[in-house]
Amino acid sequence: MSRSLDTYVTLGRSGLRVSPLALGTMTFGTEWGWGSEEQVARAVFDKYIDAGGNFVDTANVYTEGHSEELVGKFIQDRGLRHRVVLATKFTFNADPGDPNAGGNGRKNIHRAIEDSLRRLNTDYIDLYWLHAWDTVTPVEEVVSTLNDLIRAGKIRHYGFSDTPAWYVARAKTIAEKEDKDGLIALQLEYSLLERNIEREHVPAAQELGLGITPWGPLAGGFLTGKYKQKGDSGEGEGRLEIAKNAGNPIFQRFTARNWEILKVLLDVAKQINRPLSQVALNWVVTQPGVTSTIIGASKLSQLEDNLRYAEFEIPAELRTRLDEVSAIEASHPYGFLTPPFQGWISGGTGLQPWSAARTYAPPAREVFGAKAAAAE
Repeated sequence: MSRSLDTYVTLGRSGLRVSPLALGTMTFGTEWGWGSEEQVARAVFDKYIDAGGNFVDTANVYTEGHSEELVGKFIQDRGLRHRVVLATKFTFNADPGDPNAGGNGRKNIHRAIEDSLRRLNTDYIDLYWLHAWDTVTPVEEVVSTLNDLIRAGKIRHYGFSDTPAWYVARAKTIAEKEDKDGLIALQLEYSLLERNIEREHVPAAQELGLGITPWGPLAGGFLTGKYKQKGDSGEGEGRLEIAKNAGNPIFQRFTARNWEILKVLLDVAKQINRPLSQVALNWVVTQPGVTSTIIGASKLSQLEDNLRYAEFEIPAELRTRLDEVSAIEASHPYGFLTPPFQGWISGGTGLQPWSAARTYAPPAREVFGAKAAAAE
């Protein structure tokens, strides 16, 4: 069931209450060659708040720090600091050439939090995200450092973004074993184009009591339909066009598989008389395990359109079409989770998997689509 912005939900197994849509502010500022000037960014911020939203997400590297400055200014101007759930991130390097100005080690985390607090003009962060796994810092150091920040009153909670599920599980387990505050949420890419978190992260989050906060539900604007296929690539006005040759995989959306998904989305949206963006966003928000989905907008009209995502439900038969065209492959070892193998394991007794009693136990059709289901 879709939810309006002022239908607040707790983020993971915590007491932090957030809106089902979070306002992403990567578009606040034009330093990256796209985004919005201060006046437009303020209008987007005000519209989100006035609609009942309370969850604002930024990062220390967004538009070279300008995003944090604008978010801090907008919150202060309206006297909203205690009402807004403010989230920012650390990890990416702030001073090329200095190896300790990036990563997830204690030295960089302390540097990053002080810089973010200054730019945001606040004494504390409600939710501090590890932005990405740096592949080297021991998880014990990360958990210990973030606990120190909670004890110092500089952050209230923390979460992990773009991190392997095994690392997440170790962090949560170590925190529980050592009686420390554990992470409460995961921020991960999730859309009709990118569903790989269904393999490990969604089950892990539900087992460990973590909220899932997807980013990129519209795949950088690809799922709005504003880009058109051109040969083996595509074209249109927006960040995907500007950055398609930049080498950043996040912006490499013009693939044969993605165009096929877009065709089905176009047909589904036409049948229910809704814009593509609303249908794509509705699909993500109503997926199992999702708590609060991050949306961004460089124009007020984009935000206004996205806020209408909760006015409808996708009919089951049309949702099945979206599920099947976007399904991920049943790669090893996930094929062993499908009915033939599970039947051999249970001896044909019909034993329910451990997850059957949980909130969500994804059957093969939902995880891998028609190919795996055909083997049932």
